[in-house]
Amino acid sequence: MTTLILIGLVSGVVTALSPCVLPVLPVVLTAATQDGAASRWRPWLVVGGLVTSFGVFTLLGGALLSLLHLPQDLLRWLGIAVLATVGLGLAWPRLGHPLERPFVFLRMPRLNRAGNGFLLGAAFGLVFVPCAGPVLASITVLAATAEIGPRLVVLTAAFCVGLAGPLVGFATAGRNLAGRIRAVRERTPAVRAVGGVVMLATAAVIALNVAEPLQRITPTWLSGLTGRIEAGAQDELDALAGGERSMTFDDCAAAPAGLQDCGAAPELTGVTAWLNSEPLTLESLRGKVVLVDFWTYSCINCQRTLPYLTRWHDEYADDGLVILGVHSPEFAFERVEGNVRDNAARLDVRYPVALDNEFDTWRAYHQRFWPAHYLVDQEGTVRQVHYGEGAYDETEALIRDLLGIGGTAAGSAVEESTPGRSPETYLGAARLGAIANDPVITGRPNRFTAPADLARDVFALDGTWTVDDEYAQAGADARLAYRFYAAQVHLVLGGEGTVDVALDGDASYRTTVEVSGSPTLYTLYDGAAREDVLRLTLSPGVEAYAFTFG
Repeated sequence: MTTLILIGLVSGVVTALSPCVLPVLPVVLTAATQDGAASRWRPWLVVGGLVTSFGVFTLLGGALLSLLHLPQDLLRWLGIAVLATVGLGLAWPRLGHPLERPFVFLRMPRLNRAGNGFLLGAAFGLVFVPCAGPVLASITVLAATAEIGPRLVVLTAAFCVGLAGPLVGFATAGRNLAGRIRAVRERTPAVRAVGGVVMLATAAVIALNVAEPLQRITPTWLSGLTGRIEAGAQDELDALAGGERSMTFDDCAAAPAGLQDCGAAPELTGVTAWLNSEPLTLESLRGKVVLVDFWTYSCINCQRTLPYLTRWHDEYADDGLVILGVHSPEFAFERVEGNVRDNAARLDVRYPVALDNEFDTWRAYHQRFWPAHYLVDQEGTVRQVHYGEGAYDETEALIRDLLGIGGTAAGSAVEESTPGRSPETYLGAARLGAIANDPVITGRPNRFTAPADLARDVFALDGTWTVDDEYAQAGADARLAYRFYAAQVHLVLGGEGTVDVALDGDASYRTTVEVSGSPTLYTLYDGAAREDVLRLTLSPGVEAYAFTFG
């Protein structure tokens, strides 16, 4: 429990120091000085109201909206409406009095100098709900699925306390500064009117998402700290989510060569569309052996498993095997049904595929990896779990065992990945890999300068780039260098244009990749394993998402 509290506190502090606080910071500062900076407790009341409503509506709001089948952004728009209404009342008192009348019979405090800062802060909490980091994302998912328990409440409370600390500091500093300015002390009505205008402007900024580019400009040190918190919190968050099944699956994955009892297979849920099949359920497939395979089409590791899955589908479908792909998108472009359909056809995927765009089935299986498969017997029990590539012969032997087919499979040679190869590397800000440039400005075009030397498994940008959440988009004179070790280099690319490829260690290696259509995986190098510096020159508009290596 102590670890959970520390995770919540630190994550809350990081969230309050991140750019995601920008939309509500102006109203926190102005609300804290609405009484002419006379009350030293007002900053505490405003922030207390904000984090209380934030925590309560994060825990209960999602579950209530799901129960009533209401839009998930309802609270956000409700908060914007409240913020705009309060702003109108403060900016134009003649309008404010009619707005107060419906609340007279409820004995609610009026929005005047003696008004209740706690209730005002509570209205801001609704606006702040969408601004959540990885820990709050886990809280929201658990709350939406009605898995609210004491540990989840403690984590949420700790997060809110951590969030409140810096906000109280900001609000108190604003109140103290305002208290030193005579004009603020002597012109309270004017200050209230200015505060109302700020609230109206803030409501408009939030509604129109105008602040998004600023929110994406995250300092490198803060991105690194967030990543370390996320990694360190994973075990605790897995346990909070009800880790029994996850641990059972993990235990089964440790021994993929034999049939085991890994528990009942969770049902497919939240599927948005089907490819190559009418809608299916595991219940309807009772009596058959089902291999549930989680994949995504731009993942090279997933692509390397597809020939085996396709062969098993061809050889054993008549004997009662169903290969069932669950496509859980890694990138936003993989949510588009047409993109998945086109790439499934390109990759010769002929078995049923469920589109899990909202990750409902992914969460039901407590998934963490692409690819991963779950072998389910005729009674609906998971008998084998395997994460990643490999274990093909073992899996095929278990399939034959469950189907009651005698003899042994002929098997096929497995294409081995290069030991010690460079890791998968993302170029988007949300999961940015090891990059030599510092700082990395995101959300707008920026000039980068690559260093002369690179450490292994580190890349560098040069020229003009726009680093967005999921990809880096090439601008004028865009170049990229990556020191890698592998036999194959792949890169997910999107947009329209060309990529010129060269290797420092082989002057004769020159190739040009034509990029067009929806983002997909392109091979930049395929040969003997080597350590070298890959150099790319990209035409403006080309989007680079992630490197993978073989």
